[in-house]
Amino acid sequence: MRIEKYIVVLVLCALGLRVNAQPRLRTPEFWLGVHGGVSAGTVLFNPSVAGMSPITNACVLGGNGGLVFRYAGHKYCHFQMELNYLHRGWATKTDEGRTAYNLHYIELPIFMHLNFGSEVCRWFFNFGPQIGYRVWDESNRTDHPFDWGLAAGTGLYIRTRKAGLYQLEIRYDFSFGGVVGTSLTDNYSMASPMDLSINLAWMMPIRDRRKAAERQKTASLKE
Repeated sequence: MRIEKYIVVLVLCALGLRVNAQPRLRTPEFWLGVHGGVSAGTVLFNPSVAGMSPITNACVLGGNGGLVFRYAGHKYCHFQMELNYLHRGWATKTDEGRTAYNLHYIELPIFMHLNFGSEVCRWFFNFGPQIGYRVWDESNRTDHPFDWGLAAGTGLYIRTRKAGLYQLEIRYDFSFGGVVGTSLTDNYSMASPMDLSINLAWMMPIRDRRKAAERQKTASLKE
């Protein structure tokens, strides 16, 4: 677990140095919106659990959604924070049938948002840590409510002049915290949730540098 923490710290430091090297915007942008989608999740157990192979037997389908806030102070590198609900868990399959263990989380991802392309259409990458808290365990099989890990996503967004920003993203997140105890005296050395999701987002500008520039230009012409 110490090695994983060091990796997270080093990655965040490298991203911070990368941000400082980016050209700054004269007028920062602030965006606020909502997003939602579908996810497929499971839990990586070590030692393995019977009935969870192949991966299709171990996955639980669910949904996710929440609020999105984005701050753009540099040209290609932005800051994004979310407050989400996430349905995750795992499943096992035996001769008697399939059993799903559903977990429900509130999570807070904090992303470095890298993007490139035109003003209207851009390809982007999200990467950063996430922390979460389990608010409901339908199966009563877990004993660790807190969760933390790393998440990464990529996708495309389209920016309009009056209707906001529309974004499609594929995201993967892996948790280092276990859903059950993973110490030397416990049954498992690893019990890490992981999820793959497809999300749609819509955001509106709280402050848009293009509109600010247009207002400044109009004021200059009037003078």
